[in-house]
This record gives sequence, structure tokens and C-alpha cells, in this order.
Amino acid sequence: MTTAVPRVVELTSPFTRFAGRLLVGLGYEVVLVEPPEGDPDRHGPDGHDFAHWHAGKRSVTLDRGTPEGTHALRGLLAGADAVLDGTEGGVRTLAEGIDHLVHVRVTPFGLVGPRSDWQGGDLVVAATGGMLAQVGDPDGPPLRLPENQAEHLAGVNAAIAVLLGLRARRRGPGQLIDVSAQACVAAALEAGTLAYLHEDRVPPRPGRVHPLVPHGLFRAADGYLGGGLGGSPRMWDALLAWLVEEDAAADLAEPRWQDPVERKTHQEHVFKVVQDFVGRWPKAEFAERAQARKLPWAAVDLPAELPDNPQLTDRGFFTQVEGRTDLGFPFAFPEGHRISSPAVPRPGADQALLDAPRTVRPVVTDSPTLPALDGVRVLDLTWVLAGPYCTKVLADHGADVIKVESAGRPDPTRFAPFMHLSRGPHTDPDTNGYFNEVNRNKRGIALDTRTEEGVAVLRDLVANCDVLVENFSASVMKKLGLGYETLREINPGIVYLSMSGMGHTGPRADWVSYADTVSAAGGLTGLTGWGTDDVVGVIYGHGDIVAGLQGALATVAALEHRAETGRGQHIDLSQLEAIAAHMGTSVLTSARSPMGNSHPRWSPQGVYRSLGADRWLAVSVRSDEEWAGMCEVIGRLELASDTRLSTAEGRRKESALVDGVLGEWARTLPADAAAELLQERGVPAGAVQDGRELVEHDPQLRARGFYVRVEHPAAGSFLQEGVPIRLTRTPGGIRRPAPLLGADTEEVLREVAGISPERLRLLYEAGVLR
Repeated sequence: MTTAVPRVVELTSPFTRFAGRLLVGLGYEVVLVEPPEGDPDRHGPDGHDFAHWHAGKRSVTLDRGTPEGTHALRGLLAGADAVLDGTEGGVRTLAEGIDHLVHVRVTPFGLVGPRSDWQGGDLVVAATGGMLAQVGDPDGPPLRLPENQAEHLAGVNAAIAVLLGLRARRRGPGQLIDVSAQACVAAALEAGTLAYLHEDRVPPRPGRVHPLVPHGLFRAADGYLGGGLGGSPRMWDALLAWLVEEDAAADLAEPRWQDPVERKTHQEHVFKVVQDFVGRWPKAEFAERAQARKLPWAAVDLPAELPDNPQLTDRGFFTQVEGRTDLGFPFAFPEGHRISSPAVPRPGADQALLDAPRTVRPVVTDSPTLPALDGVRVLDLTWVLAGPYCTKVLADHGADVIKVESAGRPDPTRFAPFMHLSRGPHTDPDTNGYFNEVNRNKRGIALDTRTEEGVAVLRDLVANCDVLVENFSASVMKKLGLGYETLREINPGIVYLSMSGMGHTGPRADWVSYADTVSAAGGLTGLTGWGTDDVVGVIYGHGDIVAGLQGALATVAALEHRAETGRGQHIDLSQLEAIAAHMGTSVLTSARSPMGNSHPRWSPQGVYRSLGADRWLAVSVRSDEEWAGMCEVIGRLELASDTRLSTAEGRRKESALVDGVLGEWARTLPADAAAELLQERGVPAGAVQDGRELVEHDPQLRARGFYVRVEHPAAGSFLQEGVPIRLTRTPGGIRRPAPLLGADTEEVLREVAGISPERLRLLYEAGVLR
């Protein structure tokens, strides 16, 4: 008999602490192992870091350098279900022989490969993983996303890894799971690598304008707004009508501008007209008026403004930690419950756990080594990026994902004008690399859900699936007659994940959102820049990818919850809440403002120009010892003995000197060579890599086999981004390419929905199936 609540031991690091926080939000018992003097974050300037990351966890203290401490930790692991291991060196030897244990090892670069021993924090991993190359102005340095987004990506993947391991343990032993933070970033770049793989092109940093769709960052009268021309003819018409009403259209009412190609060709002019209009308005008022017209705009809010967001407050997103407002969790779970006031543990408050025996799940022997989600069937009604990314993660780990489209309304990325491998007009719905990346491992059906017969077929599929995922606006499923109450009547055990921009409840539930507007409203855009008056913003689909990962985590957690209780549930995931949950300690530290590439405590940290065109080196010095090592490498030993520079605070005060000498040295070397020299002295450093460099030159990703070649029946042979979570016993992988439009319709409807050949014939004749 197992205990009701799984226990996860956390040996914390910046790459695991978010995973532990997420598992607390899922209702798991997370036991933080601290040194006798307490976790270092307890002794920070204000203690907010510790409170944010570790509220809701339990605490034991032990000295791992002593036999007694080692023995105590071994006993704790023996009674745990999983261990989140972010420590240097890890506890693999200590965990040997504990057959039931799911051991999730999270490191900057992974456990195998020539750079497995490299040091790296958020900046270096973001640089080597490709994130920095796609943020910033094209003629300026690459720019770091704020609040440790690379660490957050590693953390949410680590949390997914824990749950995949627990899922696989239901039919076999525990296992080691290798999570590379670099690979987590490299798998989350939206188009960053795909442009090289499918167009042989490396896009420049986009500045404040989205590289794929007509959106960007605009100045309002009192700040910034995220938005643009929208993604459909209706949105352009509505924006133009507004401009005409306000006598602000300039020449945009001329017939030539009805052509989207013309608008794209002369986008700079169109954006100038829109900017002149936007600049008249306060940001909040403009966003409200735009949304009233169903236009995707949002005010760029700083973290200090988030607690005033009516949507977040109405849905009870925030927590209270020691009397202070803090960020909540990305979704309410289980069955609608939110944790509102997690307690901050005292160091060693739960020492009794070290002596209390605990029964764990017996190990199943002679079990198959199938992927963790083998046997799970997912009905996928998603499109574009956030939803398909979620179901891609599920499919990569063995779920049978059935993607539902129709010939009349296919996933729009099939016909996007970019990333087609075929020559000539891009009218083939099966050759788009963007679509094919996030829809691999899925089966596809073409079903017209605008007809009664189509909805009836959809109901038959719901009855025979474990999970339904959609990322429509909040009202669409109810209009189809498939709200959660109806879904539950059809299939009482269904796990229904909705992924709308704002969530299904709240005063802004009907707001229109894209990834860039969600990042704007969630606080991320406002901190991405060089200062309060020099915001650059998050222009690519980071918000979509975050929502997709959080959706995958929620789904696997709900499946585990159903396995224990027999109950399905509706997970009302708000993409706004998903990105806000990735904002770290920014709400607790209300004075937070854009910091460029610098760090609030470490110095030096930055990105320095290296030898070659647009080549850059990321360096992050975390301690005085690393500073001394850096001085030795760059041949400036006298700086190591300069008392003005003996502390991080002193180096920040003398940043012109410090950055000057480091920048002078970096310019004389290729970025990779400079990084190698610094890493040999234990100093975190790495080249800023774009899509081409990740695919062609990164020795670590190549050694790990990260990019995988697939054969697609229409698009031919190409590389795809791999799976960043490596389960050693039940691995995921790429089993099949993305489906041709409607290719699996008959197979799926016969096998899953049990539809007879005669009914299939009638559905084809009626045009319901293609």
C-alpha cells in the first residue's frame, strides 16, 4: 500500500528549486535538504529568495560531509518516491540499490558529453542554449530574458521528469533521469533553430518587432504596449476602422494596404502610423479599448503592477508568504484547489522525517521498457504553438496524440509563409517546418466540427480518450456543446486541459492574446531591456512555450491524480498565469527594473563582443574564487589583489574597469576558445549561439544526439529538435513525423471511435471527413 502523497526529496540548486516549488503547488510533499547552517538563500539580503522558492516545503538539515549525514540522507532517499538532485557531483552512488527511487539529475549541460563538467548559471545556459541570440537589438549585444528564464525552463522540465518517472514506476522500477538545462533551452526557441533547419537562414535579433508576425513593442503615453496588426483579416479591418474613427489612419485606408504582403513589405511605415496613434494613449486605457474591439493588445506591466491586475486577482492567483504577496502557481490543482498561504519552513523543522520509516510502492519486476505515457490517449484540439507544444511533450513520451483539424480550418501554421522546405508557392499544407516540429509523433484526422455530425464524431472520440487538450478562447467549447460538464457526462474520467490566454473565468476571460501580449501582461516584457526607458521586450513565443510546458506538467499530474483517485478534472490553465508564475522573486522585490545582462549579486556578469562578426561571450562570475580564476585566465593577476575589486559589490562599483578589461580580452579570441579557457578554471562562460551554431557546431548537443533526423512523406528529410528529458529506462523519442492533413482519419475513427465502414462512407459523402 502506498502513501497518498508522493514524497520528493530536493537537493536544491538554481535549476531544481522551481521544480520543487511546482510540485508543492501540485500537492506533493517536498522535503528540502539543507546544510546545518541552513540554505544559503536564507542568509540573502532580505530572505525573499528563500521564501519564494521554498515556501510550502518541509526542511531537514544534515551534514553530507560526515558519515552520519550520509547515512541519514540514504535513509531519507529510501523512504522517498523521487529525488530532485541539483547538487554538484550528485548522489547517484548514494541512491544505488534503492530500486523504487526516481532520480532526476538536473545539471547545466547534462550527464554525458564533452561539456558535462562545465559550469553554468542562467546567463551561460541561456547563451549556449540559443535564447540570448534571439533577444535584443540587431546592432547591439544579445540580451538576457529576466528572472532566470533558462533556470525556469530547466525547472519545469525537471518537474515533468519527476512525474514521468513516477508514471513509469507504476509498471516498473525507478530510474535515473538526465535533464540538461542547455537542452531545455535549445528545445524552447520557437523559430530560432527552425529557421536554419528549414530555410538555411539565421534571423538577426529582432529588436522590438516580431520576426514572423506583425506584432511588436510600442510606446504609450505612460509606458509600453505589446500588440500589432493581429493575425487575421478581421483584426486588420477592426484596427483600421479604429484608426479611421480617430482620424489617425494617415494613408492606411488606401486599397493597397488591404494586401497583407504589401503591409509586410512596408511594415515599418504601417507601424509608424500605428505608433503615432498608440502614443496618444495611457497604456491601460488603450489595451482596454483595443480588447473591446477584439484586438490583441496588452499593457506592458512591471512586476510591481501585477497584484493590481484584475484578472489575476479575481482568479486567486497570488499567494501570501509571511504576510507578503507573492506569485502563485501556474494552474489550480487538483480539482480546482489553489494553495494560498504556503508556510516557510524553519531550518530542520522536520528532522523527525529522518527517523520515521515510510512505506513506498513495491517495484514491479520484468516490466516492459515502454515510454512513460504509453497507453495514454490524447485528443488534441490545439493549434499554432502553446497547445501543440504541450501535446508534443506528451507525444514525445509515448502518448497516442490525435490531432483534430479540418480541411476548412486546419492548423494555420500549415500555411504560414515561412519555413517550407518545398520550393515555389507555399500552398502545400504538409511541408511547413514550424508545424512539423511541434506536431511530430501525432496522428492526424480531418473532421469538420462546424457540423452536427462532426461534433457527434468528436463526442465518440472523447468517450475513448484519457485527455482532451484545447487552446481556444474561453467560450468555444461551450458553443460546441462540449463544456466540462458535458465532457464529464461523456467520459467521467476525462482529464480536460483548457489553455486559453486568460483562463475561463475572470473579468478578462474573453481577452484576445498572443504570446507577446501575454508576456507583456505577465511582467516579463517590462523587465527585458537595459533600463526603465530602454525596454526591448520579449518578441518571440516564449510565453507560448512556457504555457505548453506547464500544460504538459498539469496533464501528467492529473493523470497521476486520476490513477490514485479514479477522478478526472478540468485544468483551467491561463497562459497569463503560466508566464507570471515564471517571474521568480520579482513581485516580492517590488523595486525590480530592467537590468540588461547584469546580476543583482554577482559581478562581473555580462555578454562581451568576441572575435568575428556578431560573436559574443557570456561570462558569469559567482564568487571571489571565480574572480581570481578569471583574472588569471585573462592575464591580469594584479586585479585579483586589488582591494577595490575583492568583493562583488566592489566590482560592481568599478564596473567600467572590470567590464573594460574583460571586454578587451574577449575581443581577441573566438568566443568558444575564450569559454574553454575560462571553464578550465571553473568560471561559468559560454558562446552566445544561434540556430546554425547549435546544430552544426555545439559538441555537447551533438554528443547527446539532440538533433534527430526524420523522414517526412511530403517534406523529405530534415533534423528536428530532440527530447530534453532523458529517461534512462523508459526513454521518449521521435517515433514518427508530423501527420499529413487528415492522413489517419479512417484508422483513428475505426480504431478509437468504433465507427463502422458504412457510417464512414456517409460522413465522407456529407463532407464531414476529408
